[in-house]
Amino acid sequence: MISLARGGLTLLGLLGLPVAVAWPAPAGAGVLRIVAAENFYGDVASQLAGPEARVSSVLANPDADPHLFEADIATARAVADADLVIYNGLNYDTWMSRLLAGLGPSRRRLIEAAAAAGLTTPGSNPHLWYDPAAMQAVARAIAARLEQIDPAHQPLYARRLQEVLDSFGPIRAEIARLRGRYAGTPVAATEPVAQYLAAALGLAMREQRFQLAVMNDTEPSASDTGAFEADLAQRRVRVLLYNEQVASAAAERLLDIARTSGIAVVGVTEMEPPGVHYQQWMLGTLHALDLALAGSRP
Repeated sequence: MISLARGGLTLLGLLGLPVAVAWPAPAGAGVLRIVAAENFYGDVASQLAGPEARVSSVLANPDADPHLFEADIATARAVADADLVIYNGLNYDTWMSRLLAGLGPSRRRLIEAAAAAGLTTPGSNPHLWYDPAAMQAVARAIAARLEQIDPAHQPLYARRLQEVLDSFGPIRAEIARLRGRYAGTPVAATEPVAQYLAAALGLAMREQRFQLAVMNDTEPSASDTGAFEADLAQRRVRVLLYNEQVASAAAERLLDIARTSGIAVVGVTEMEPPGVHYQQWMLGTLHALDLALAGSRP
């Protein structure tokens, strides 16, 4: 099995970007308080806001199922006190929407990542952080909000934004390289977690009705399940992607069939792994896909 290594890359350190995801500085006068629903948004916010800000991420455990999360009193207090709140939208983190509605209006600024990325169609795949282009749009939205909150440091935020956008260059280059090598290659996934990344690579994603049912918390039909199992047993796909954070009997059966059939398996997570930045995480995922696709060639 090929899976994403959690650590070892030093791209952002070489670029001179901050390494910490959350800054432990106590909140006080002049300290920006930023709360992100998910840690990849908190990471990008930290890169933009710098060590002067206090950034906290609510969902940060890559081993926990994010769909089972429920906000507690500490989360509500942090959101209530925040200058800026960042969340995904598209019904992914509905707990945050409910929390914000309950807190009522305040001076805090909000960023819905899906809206910032232009993904507003109901029913769209909410896993937009697997689209580096969407994440760059989110970074621009965060920088704009920081400039509104703290206009005295507008040049600093503008410089950091450019540094962050430049740090996406290796990701763009790797996507272009892999697309040129693997476009059209048939793959499948137990859930559409990395669908945007697969699309950017030009991979031919099969069994999408099965994935859509799983994403919408409904039972895949018997015919869709049978077609998926046949695709794996007859090696009609080169790679199977699966969500490491969500366990189910159906997914385990598909993984067993894939392994028995000699199909490469790549695990992906919904949360950013510890010890890496978003940019490193995506490069690691692309590397894992490259190894899997190269090894699966006839």
